[in-house]
Amino acid sequence: MPFEEIPDIPRREHALARAETRHVVVRSAHFGEHRVFLREAGEGPPLLLIHGLMTSSYSFRYVIEPLSRHYRVLVPDLPGAGRSDKPDVAYSAPALAEWILELVTALDVRGTRCIGNSLGGYLCMRAALRDGAVFSRLVNIHSPGVADARLRALHLALALPGPGRALAWYVRSRPERFAHANVHYFDESLKSREEAREYGQPLETEAGARAFVRYLAECLDPSELSSFGRDLERRRAVGEKFPVPLQLIYARRDPMVPPRVGRALSALVPSAELVWLEDTSHFAHVDSPERLLDVVLPFLAG
Repeated sequence: MPFEEIPDIPRREHALARAETRHVVVRSAHFGEHRVFLREAGEGPPLLLIHGLMTSSYSFRYVIEPLSRHYRVLVPDLPGAGRSDKPDVAYSAPALAEWILELVTALDVRGTRCIGNSLGGYLCMRAALRDGAVFSRLVNIHSPGVADARLRALHLALALPGPGRALAWYVRSRPERFAHANVHYFDESLKSREEAREYGQPLETEAGARAFVRYLAECLDPSELSSFGRDLERRRAVGEKFPVPLQLIYARRDPMVPPRVGRALSALVPSAELVWLEDTSHFAHVDSPERLLDVVLPFLAG
């Protein structure tokens, strides 16, 4: 859908405004002391939601309210994203996985259930491998996890200073249009200017654009993805299960992360439950929140 044709307000209403918002101070070995923007709703056992690349806690706008009927839902913006601080440091996958452990400590919710989408799901899997007690159950919605030719080419390009600076300039020059062009749904009529503003606003600043490029260049480093895969292979070879019950949810079609990644992760983690959703997208919690909740809630309940 052309940017000029998207409506100002989403055609499907959401209850995001009902969630309480606050900033939490996280003291991180890598990111230093910084503020993390947090949305919170509901009561009961904690449930942490971790968003993906270039999005924010806004991504979960259609599932926070129904999940809050069962859980105390905690939805942060990752460092460098959304309304959280954007430290001028490297954004590697190991550092961000460690940051998730530090966030859980700051929130005092060790053993929480967790849902991660896209890059967030990958980082949550890495966090669980580092500390098997950080989560009690983990849902991964269409995350990357396998290095492919596209990611290798991207990494090689951004390893040079020129392309990285050029991309940061391009993103800052048209942040809302860039966000609109790089978030894909099965039903594109779900897009709105509201969403473009939410995802574009952090990219308007030098710190936000720099953090975004570092996420691309460092967090999706193919060598780290390969290391992640080798760790899962080693565990499978010796009969060592993934540290927590894991549910993998993938769409049959996705231009952002090939669905074959779901099959690859399922093969590497035989104990995981693999669920395929039809006629949805990388962002199943936006495209088909009701169908997603139908499979997620029983798994979270255990």
